[in-house]
Amino acid sequence: MAITVTDPRPIDRAEEILTPEALAFIEELHTRFAGTRNELLAARAVKRQRVAETGKLDFLRETQDVRDGDWKVAPAPAPLQDRRVEMTGPASPAKMAINALNSGAKVWLADLEDASTPTWGNVIDAILNLRDAAQGTLSYTSDEGKDYRLRTDAPLAVVVARPRGWHMPEKHLLINGEPTVGALVDFGLHFFHVAKQLVLNGQGPYYYLPKMESHLEARLWNDVFVFAQDYLGLDQGTVRATVLIETIPAAFEMDEILYELRDHASGLNAGRWDYLFSIIKYFRDAGEEFVLPDRASVAMTAPFMRAYTELLVKTCHKRGAFAMGGMAAVIPNRRHPEVTEAAFAKVRADKTREANDGFDGSWVAHPDLVPTCREVFDAVLGGKPNQLDKQRPEVNVTAEQLLDVTSAEGQVTEAGLRLNLYVAVAYTAVWLSGNGAVAIHNLMEDAATAEISRSQVWQQIRNKSVLADTGNTVTRELVERILAEETERLRTEFGDEAFRRYYQPASELIADICLSEDYTDFLTTPAYELVG
Repeated sequence: MAITVTDPRPIDRAEEILTPEALAFIEELHTRFAGTRNELLAARAVKRQRVAETGKLDFLRETQDVRDGDWKVAPAPAPLQDRRVEMTGPASPAKMAINALNSGAKVWLADLEDASTPTWGNVIDAILNLRDAAQGTLSYTSDEGKDYRLRTDAPLAVVVARPRGWHMPEKHLLINGEPTVGALVDFGLHFFHVAKQLVLNGQGPYYYLPKMESHLEARLWNDVFVFAQDYLGLDQGTVRATVLIETIPAAFEMDEILYELRDHASGLNAGRWDYLFSIIKYFRDAGEEFVLPDRASVAMTAPFMRAYTELLVKTCHKRGAFAMGGMAAVIPNRRHPEVTEAAFAKVRADKTREANDGFDGSWVAHPDLVPTCREVFDAVLGGKPNQLDKQRPEVNVTAEQLLDVTSAEGQVTEAGLRLNLYVAVAYTAVWLSGNGAVAIHNLMEDAATAEISRSQVWQQIRNKSVLADTGNTVTRELVERILAEETERLRTEFGDEAFRRYYQPASELIADICLSEDYTDFLTTPAYELVG
């Protein structure tokens, strides 16, 4: 076998996952599909450069027949008919997995991507937890002796696992000395160990697919699904996938992405934070008109964001697919009732807008928010499991509307710049410690929001943005000064030991990627080199 495991036992019971048979399956996936994946990643860069030079994106002429065609995706299986509340969070550690499964949500997005640091131990632990959950044996006992068990008094959330995006490598599994594809490792280990058990449970292997930029990338996933189902002897169509529309080029190919996955498609999701990150990244050097205001100022009611979400609902329901709403970042704080009250109000308003627009369900990041989201969608759905019957023929979205970044209200301020640098360093430090999701100032931050933060800083330096509250121009020198101040603030907040281990390396990494002449496509790529 050409596959090499650099660390066969990162955690207890790892040998249950890293079996010769599972590794042989990973090797087959890599051998068959890694080359196409590499070609598609190269094509991303070529297209982005072309778009940056013109400042324009448009719907594809060569796929007009797909957009005009009368076709639908395969009907959803029973466990995915009702998705009104989806809990999101990492599948490791076991305590968080159990809490998510017990949360009362209809679906749990078991995240191996933006809410998870892909340490080798986390990857294997996540697969173990998902396998144990499928077998009904997942449990955990804390150091204090508190037991966590899967509930038996109500249904558990249906698991929809999210593997890493196509861009991430897996350095702990090597084939001919080269890293494997993180997405194929996550999918392959999960599918190999869990798919048949899920079918026996009356469900199936269900996935969220992140970070795609074209229908050709969706076609590759479809090819992976077809091969994997044949490999394990499962019926074609057993796999179901929901695609996150969280990049600006993907927003122009929603029909095409569903079409490529039509036998395996379940829906599309409005991944709002990565979507904003993608707009900044894609048009970072296309001029001042693509500079967004402070992150906190960009609301889902901004016209260009409304265009994106309404097009998503229309496209999904026209094709018989579910339209899933995005994450409300605010989270409750049980120690501060006023914070909790404000969080509930913001989540209610956000979910009410989505439910009235026709979304079939939405995401929350904290179990306490499940009842609020469910109540909002219950009020709109009534006795129905979803809103697939709500067509949106009045929606006609143009390329210009999707790209109308100037429609966002707000300003670029020094306060916003300072917050971006604080969040970028604070989140990266926590990520380096092995935790991919963290509450910062009562907002749930994950890789997507950190990506927005550091990308805005790079773009503002590039465009010499003038800050509305101070009149200062964003320069490398200004960013260096504020970054040093925010880094020192973090040292005083978290202490010297944590600072030395995590916050100082995080600050150095953020300085490198924000101040570099060249833009770093993903913060997590260089950060991955710093973790085990």
